Amino acid sequence: MADLKRTQPLARDAMAYVLAGGRGSRLKELTDRRAKPAVYFGGKTRIIDFALSNALNSGIRRLGVATQYKAHSLIRHLQRGWNFLRPERNESFDILPASQRVSETQWYEGTADAVYQNIDIIEAYGPEYMVILAGDHIYKMDYEMMLRQHVDANADVTVGCLEVPRMEATGFGVMHVDAKDNIIAFVEKPADPPGIPDKPEFALASMGIYVFKTKFLMEQLRRDAAEPGSSRDFGKDIIPYIVQHGKAIAHRFAKSCVRSTAENEAYWRDVGTVDAYWEANIDLTDITPELDLYDRDWPIWTYAELKPPAKFVHDEDGRRGSAVSSLVSGDCIVSGASLKRSLIFTGARINSYSTLEEVVMLPDVHVGRNAKLKRVVIDHGVRIPEGLVVGEDPVLDAKRFRVSEKGICLVTQDMIDKLAL
Repeated sequence: MADLKRTQPLARDAMAYVLAGGRGSRLKELTDRRAKPAVYFGGKTRIIDFALSNALNSGIRRLGVATQYKAHSLIRHLQRGWNFLRPERNESFDILPASQRVSETQWYEGTADAVYQNIDIIEAYGPEYMVILAGDHIYKMDYEMMLRQHVDANADVTVGCLEVPRMEATGFGVMHVDAKDNIIAFVEKPADPPGIPDKPEFALASMGIYVFKTKFLMEQLRRDAAEPGSSRDFGKDIIPYIVQHGKAIAHRFAKSCVRSTAENEAYWRDVGTVDAYWEANIDLTDITPELDLYDRDWPIWTYAELKPPAKFVHDEDGRRGSAVSSLVSGDCIVSGASLKRSLIFTGARINSYSTLEEVVMLPDVHVGRNAKLKRVVIDHGVRIPEGLVVGEDPVLDAKRFRVSEKGICLVTQDMIDKLAL
């Protein structure tokens, strides 16, 4: 029996715990009403679906999601899309809002506290390993590989890391490692990041992914909770303490990144700014995008709405329903309008004589006739008035809408309503 236990996937004995409480303020108005993990991505999914799908595809069947900031949209999505895990199959899915369970005055104070406040729920399931995940990144990864490295190395914590050009790592938590990827120091946003021994021009940046033995993690969380002055954070408190007093190792993303035959490089994106969000979505319109959403071997699960197919109507000069190099979701009607290199979520109505180029359009947007939109992100449910032109006059755009550093316009309904005043 012991031999069988050693050979079966470690994911069977693991729980994935997704930290999904953050706002993501750099996404500006896109996170005014929803948490960053709930932001739409890729035409059908939400950002959090990637971490959860990775866990599910890795073989983990116990999932927990800690929520906090403006969580209604996120919780509703999780309830609708992730309610298929069954306790009678030793599966579980828990949504864990900050509910003042430890103290009547205390919300989640940090990432570690978001786990600490739910220790009793975790311990009731009895997982042998905990996989702590950030809920706000786009990537495909097999956590079984990371679990295996953790066990083989007999580590106290294993930290998922990206290899990034050294001087681009100044905004990350950086792992200083030896030749065997043992972490000898953890440096938060260093001005001069330490290089990797085998690749001095690169640094190892934390992905916010951690693997622990559950018993050890609970000991650390209880110790940290009793520590006056702690910020109750994995990156600031828990990980540096273990690096100093225990055995911490780095797991390189390239070892467990899941790639289809169409994907050449390891794909990981933090879509935390308007520019990064727009770019990652528009990149999906490429003939062979860097992220393959069509990979049936590693599907990204989400809430699949029952919607009719997309429809393109009218076929006359200047009024032809068409889309080139674009992704158009279900329940969209492109009525005599033209789309180029755009990504359109469900429920769009795009009316005659309008032209859209490099547009990311969230669900249920209506575009009036003769609109011209270029390099725009349009929030959920916006009504674009007839004849509106966005993306041609930067000075005028900046007066009316949110314009990013790279000139991408973010358009919300509040901004549109102010145009009529």
